[in-house]
Amino acid sequence: MPEEADRNTGSNHTAATSVSPNLALLAAWLVPGAGHLLLGKWIRAALLAISIIGMFAIGITLSGKVYTFNTGEPLDMLGFVGDLGAGLLYFLARMLGWGQAPVLVTVAEYGTKFIVVAGLLNIVAAVDAHSLASGRKPS
Repeated sequence: MPEEADRNTGSNHTAATSVSPNLALLAAWLVPGAGHLLLGKWIRAALLAISIIGMFAIGITLSGKVYTFNTGEPLDMLGFVGDLGAGLLYFLARMLGWGQAPVLVTVAEYGTKFIVVAGLLNIVAAVDAHSLASGRKPS
């Protein structure tokens, strides 16, 4: 009878995968597309990786700023959270000193936004991987 109710309501529940939802979330945050790759979503993983890494690289190329933890300015704190969302890309940029130079060109503001949006998109992708792994979202 519950199956009939699901057909009538149009809901489409899927069983959880063998990949731990927390592992999918962590992998997806650290490496763009990795969570979907673990779940066997090859095309989605490739599209996410290309998009997020590409946006981050464009931001760095445009001399965008990579935010650091700062308790003084609320907008800087939000920028830091967005940048941190890029996972290992953020830590790589900090280790290599990318995005640390003073902003001297006009397009650097665009670059900064590219970096933040890449991090935010990676957060959304990580949550999507978690939802797929837990079975809350249909494939």
